[in-house]
Amino acid sequence: MIQLRGVHKSYGGVQVLNNVSIHVRKGEIVFLTGPSGAGKTTVLRLVHMQTLPTSGEVRVSKFSSKRIKRKDLPELRRRAGFVFQDFRLLENLTAAENVAFALECTGTPRAKVGPRVQKLLGQVGLAARARSYPRELSGGEQQRVAVARALATEPFVLLADEPTGNLDSRASAGVFDLFRSINASGMSIIMATHDADLIRRHPEVRVIELEHGTVVFDPFAKTDS
Repeated sequence: MIQLRGVHKSYGGVQVLNNVSIHVRKGEIVFLTGPSGAGKTTVLRLVHMQTLPTSGEVRVSKFSSKRIKRKDLPELRRRAGFVFQDFRLLENLTAAENVAFALECTGTPRAKVGPRVQKLLGQVGLAARARSYPRELSGGEQQRVAVARALATEPFVLLADEPTGNLDSRASAGVFDLFRSINASGMSIIMATHDADLIRRHPEVRVIELEHGTVVFDPFAKTDS
């Protein structure tokens, strides 16, 4: 499904990842954790192929970092949804319009956009806030809109970069419950987080820990090697 094999990544001569190997199976949910600067965001960017490894290989379904062509990147990124810590909603658009914009950008026929937006906002529990602007929504609600937008292209994996980092504990729990319901439908989720309380509350979720760009803990490392 998703594999990093012996991945090294450097920026400007500074090594960020060192010989990282990770295997995430279809339908799995994973916490990617570690201190700031450990390399969590870089792993997500590599899976999304916003950047490519300095050496080693990243495989995402049929796509390989060693062979992917520029023309293939839009298809990969449609199939790998991305949720950010800071929501990145367009402030001049309503919740519905933010989700619709993602659909329009991927060429969804206009007649299908409206029904799809309604379904997505209903899925994240915000059908009643469709006409609200981001400034009128709580942080947790804004993150739910961002999740709906990420789901618009029906991805097979959801990548979340500190999605609860700007939320209080109650909103964080609500967003993670949403992720669990999405995961129950069969979608893989990789969530980068330093929220120790969230991790502690969900001991059933696999944890991969990074430190100084190296995997220092992964309960499945031996079986995946």
